[in-house]
Amino acid sequence: MRILAIRGADLASLAGEFAVELDQGALASSGLFAIVGPTGAGKSTLLDALCAALYNKTPRLDGRSSVKIGRVDEPEELHLSPFDVRALVRRDAVTAWCEVDFEGRDGRRWRARWQTRRARGRVTGRLQEVEQSLM
Repeated sequence: MRILAIRGADLASLAGEFAVELDQGALASSGLFAIVGPTGAGKSTLLDALCAALYNKTPRLDGRSSVKIGRVDEPEELHLSPFDVRALVRRDAVTAWCEVDFEGRDGRRWRARWQTRRARGRVTGRLQEVEQSLM
């Protein structure tokens, strides 16, 4: 598998839409590159987006715990397990998504997409089930 692009919106430290096109510009011709930046810049979030789109889970959120996380001012039923991949959604976001374009071993281009949204289009709404697709 060859990763061609990672795109998304409103995941963890990356507010709004983002795109890393690995098949264009200088990255297209480089065989190796580094993801660098200060704390909170979104380095791990890029890798989370890659894993969420492909597998609906991320190594950073892999584990088990009965503790729920959420804001004090929201009902407990809105709290998530710290290992729920939907915990990547920014607190102020109504929808969040990520997608990965890749070239498979079959030589064809594919796009894996992961997305979720909050109920009734409100920031205070409960996170809905994840939708995934492969095109």
